[in-house]
Amino acid sequence: MKEKIHPKYVETSIRCACGNEFSVGSTRTGVSVEICSKCHPFYTGKQKLVDTAGRIERFRRKYAKFQDQTAKK
Repeated sequence: MKEKIHPKYVETSIRCACGNEFSVGSTRTGVSVEICSKCHPFYTGKQKLVDTAGRIERFRRKYAKFQDQTAKK
């Protein structure tokens, strides 16, 4: 490998929004994620709605006028 062109590989901690924290090797330090294997529905077996920035509400507001028009007919 060429010297002085590769990023430094360090041991860093990954922190999830649920509070879970674990260590991995990475070129970045202090990584935070929204969902991990401890809280992801696939691994937990529980259905969980992950709503980022109110996407569902925004969708309902956007298409509410179409819902009203179809109800009148």
